Order: sequence, then C-alpha cells, then structure tokens
Amino acid sequence: QVRLVESGGGLVQTGGSRRLSCAASGSFVSINYMGWYRQAPGKQRELVATITSGGSTNYADSVKGRFTISRDDNAKNTVYLQMNSLKSEDTAVYYCSAKVKVYAWSSLYDYWGQGTQVTVSS
Repeated sequence: QVRLVESGGGLVQTGGSRRLSCAASGSFVSINYMGWYRQAPGKQRELVATITSGGSTNYADSVKGRFTISRDDNAKNTVYLQMNSLKSEDTAVYYCSAKVKVYAWSSLYDYWGQGTQVTVSS
C-alpha cells in the first residue's frame, strides 16, 4: 500500500508565499514522478507542476515563475511546492500525485494524496 500525505496548506495573503510538502510511504520499488495538481471550486482538477525521478520539471503556464517544485535530496520520496507571489486564483485544494512502481515486474500505478486547502485572501 502506497500512501501520499500532503501538508502545508492554509490561509495566506495575496502576494505571500507558502510551501507544500508531500511524503510518500509504504512498500514500493520506486517512484517515477511526483506532481502537484489543484482543484478550485466548480472547476476541474488541473496540473500545477511535476518532477521526474531525474529532476526534470514541468509547470502550468499560470504558475511559471512563481511556483517551484523540488524533491528532497535525501528523501527522494518527498516533494515540495514552493509557491510565491500568490494570487486569489491560486485558491484551491492541492493534491499530490505519484506514479509508483509497486513491484519490480509491475507497471506504474497512480496514487493521490487526500489534498490540502490553500486559500489566498487579501
């Protein structure tokens, strides 16, 4: 069983910063990539940023230059999302996701965290 646990959400003022963390635990062989997605009220879940096991990153246009995704150098199963210059439109539930190889012979499976609320308010 693979578990993703997010933390770091909360209320932040417009223009402020927040760092989200996501730690993967359980029994598995490797994690191919980890990412952050978000879902605002009444909207579909959308990609925010992803990072591969090799360190390649990808960002949604709406967050480029403001958000940074990174992985812990020591604990490769932990990913962060540093969010700067936050705007009201960044308000959403942020979900951590990972593509995990559970067994050496298995395919990659998608896992999701429970989500953490980020509210940006003036």
